[in-house]
Amino acid sequence: MRLVGMLAGPLAAGALLLIPSGLHAVPGMGHRPAAAAAVAAWMALWWFTEAIPIAWTALLPLVLFPALGVFGVGLPASLGRAALPYVDPYIFLFLGGMALGAALEQWHLHRRIALLIMRAIGTAPQLLLLGMLVATASVSLWISNTATAVMMVPIGLALIAQLEASEGRRLEHFGAALMLGVAYGANVGGIGTKIGSPTNSVFAGVASRRLGTDVGFLEYMAAALPFVLLFVPLVWCMLWRMGRRDALGPGKGVDVIQRELSALGPLSSGEKVVGAVFLVAALLWMGGDFLRPVLAPWVASAFGGFKLLGKHYEASVALLSAGTLVLLGRLSLQSLARVPWDTLLLLGGGFALAAGIEGGGLSTYMAARLANLESLGPTAQYGAVALSTVLLSAVASNTATVNVLLNVLPGSLPLLAVSTFASSCDFALPAGTPPNAIVFGSGYVRLPTMMKVGLPLDLLAAALLTLYGLVWVRFVLG
Repeated sequence: MRLVGMLAGPLAAGALLLIPSGLHAVPGMGHRPAAAAAVAAWMALWWFTEAIPIAWTALLPLVLFPALGVFGVGLPASLGRAALPYVDPYIFLFLGGMALGAALEQWHLHRRIALLIMRAIGTAPQLLLLGMLVATASVSLWISNTATAVMMVPIGLALIAQLEASEGRRLEHFGAALMLGVAYGANVGGIGTKIGSPTNSVFAGVASRRLGTDVGFLEYMAAALPFVLLFVPLVWCMLWRMGRRDALGPGKGVDVIQRELSALGPLSSGEKVVGAVFLVAALLWMGGDFLRPVLAPWVASAFGGFKLLGKHYEASVALLSAGTLVLLGRLSLQSLARVPWDTLLLLGGGFALAAGIEGGGLSTYMAARLANLESLGPTAQYGAVALSTVLLSAVASNTATVNVLLNVLPGSLPLLAVSTFASSCDFALPAGTPPNAIVFGSGYVRLPTMMKVGLPLDLLAAALLTLYGLVWVRFVLG
């Protein structure tokens, strides 16, 4: 597949660039829409097939956009326009968010929070499963879904081992349900905040660049978090249908949770400082719509009329919070080194692709071709977008999916938001998201099991997102 993708990317680009088509006939644009389409096709094929590391693919616009004259300006200006998206404020927001997540991991505060949530929900088998889902989703709101899954799998395996020892048999069904709960909880939880998943930052960046709209941190949460609250119980119902087949007794899950909490010891000073800084950052993000108008005149006065947008404010909060932890000695360089820096390149590449599609005139061409979709009723629009995104994210990474789709779908903010949420809703295949792949190492999840549970959840997510987009997202973001 990688070899096919490696060859197909440049071949498709060459065909789009050289073969006469409507892409060469957009008034006043010359070959530029075809050039933008060529780069987009090349990147999409390499992203979907992972022919090379996806962060490397994200660097193609730096070379190809200036070389092909996509922006229709001189080489120095073209280089600048190609490079500018790689330093978009939303990238620094995500960087600061990842650094805060690294501090939570360094002091094991995320682990303590997850265990406390599970203990509070209960230790009966069905409540253990619900607690695993809720705890995983809650942590995934604030740190990467991959890191969340890596943390929660050992906790889940310890719980399964304790229950199996109590029952004197292997719990095939409940073990699979608990492990899938880790994967699915991490996926769904990451939808809820701007920093929960790279896809959310892609959405915010595309909304800013393509639509000229800054979606605030609280505004995004208002649009996304209710979906998390609605969908987690549905996931629990589907997983408990499978898990209850083992006919479990009360078990001794409480022993495992208590032992894990005891191993963490009392709340350390490091945890207190990191928790306090993180709480302040979250409150500042959520209060940005109220604080930013107060700060904007001061910033404009101090920095020569600089206009403080929402993305600048949020990125500043993220970086100042991370910097504070570094200065206080609560975030080590070793923890920072474990941050997935390549994700920042991936975000920059997605923003650069959006800039090229817009600047090269491809967006005008695509808008004309998607007129039929825009002429459909709202229900058909949201249904088509939700289902197509879920299906595409099943075979490609969710970040690659939104990087492509958000640049070609109609320029409706609620519609782009629904596509973003749907990209994190693949539950059927390991390739869909990293948490799906991680739980395969547990020994309890097999591909037929994931497909049997995940395919109905994929369709349920698409159906719910259709209704959710119509009823709620249009109200919040419309």
